[in-house]
Amino acid sequence: MTKHRWRRRVVWLLAAVVVAPILAVAALWPLTPSVDSAGQLVRANLATHHSPELAALPRPDRVAQALIATENSRFYQMPGIDLVSVVRVAFATLTGNRDTGGATLEQQLAKNLYFPQDDGILTKVQEAELAQKLDTSYTKDEVLRLYLADAYFGQGFYGLPAAADGYFAKSSAQLSWSQASMLAGLVQAPSAYDPMIHLSAGRLRQRHVLNRLVASGVLSAAQADAAFAAPLGLR
Repeated sequence: MTKHRWRRRVVWLLAAVVVAPILAVAALWPLTPSVDSAGQLVRANLATHHSPELAALPRPDRVAQALIATENSRFYQMPGIDLVSVVRVAFATLTGNRDTGGATLEQQLAKNLYFPQDDGILTKVQEAELAQKLDTSYTKDEVLRLYLADAYFGQGFYGLPAAADGYFAKSSAQLSWSQASMLAGLVQAPSAYDPMIHLSAGRLRQRHVLNRLVASGVLSAAQADAAFAAPLGLR
């Protein structure tokens, strides 16, 4: 196969990877449920676990900033699906590499609310569809509030208020950068990074979150180093 023909096939393949999700979203849009119940689902989940609600994003919203920097750095610029990440994951799959990234905060919220126990291919398509609906139905700050209100942070703490109080005996708005970066790192794997049980692993994850905050321009390198050196003040 000539190099020109190989390049042309790669271009067509990448085009299909980008276009196929868009066509799937358009076709399935009328068939997936409304996301108007997202707030009710969050409240019901919190009530089940006797956790307080998050009525508004705290100010300062350090956990939200750390979460965006780590989980979805293009959150405010992208719709519910990040096509750049979709292409990256698809290319990694084609080359035999593993890349499990690509899920936006909207997709993660859709999974948490509607498909917490299901990881099938059809479910992934539905998650992408619902992520788009979340993006069109709610503002970015509302998506963030719903996400932080519902997220599991380990130790039986559901939602940011419960986690801030449970780990640090503080309100969400009182968290330092050291504490906020630790909490933001927990949502990916609450048990593996639990600072009460696996402090070393939790600290490595915290360092990664702080590095992402530097890379996204939220903190300077000196501020990140100071946050990492600061005492966590675990309860």
